[in-house]
Amino acid sequence: MQNEQVQAQLLAEFPGAEVMVSGEGCNFGVTIVSAQFDGMSRVQEQKLVYATLSEQIASGDIHAVTIKAYTPEEWKKMNELQVG
Repeated sequence: MQNEQVQAQLLAEFPGAEVMVSGEGCNFGVTIVSAQFDGMSRVQEQKLVYATLSEQIASGDIHAVTIKAYTPEEWKKMNELQVG
């Protein structure tokens, strides 16, 4: 799979999200910022993203994925800390 394919699939499930994908072949890193994560635990966020990619994981198109999921507020705070 290509980064763009993974990104498109996630954007289809998380409309309006900010999705960044890195990696190649079948190993990817995903950073996703979505209001859908409001009120969720980290485990719930991970499960939601994994569910979106479950067919590709089951088929072997994706072997490994590292997920960093944030709400817009968490993302803003994290970026403020990095700048400051």
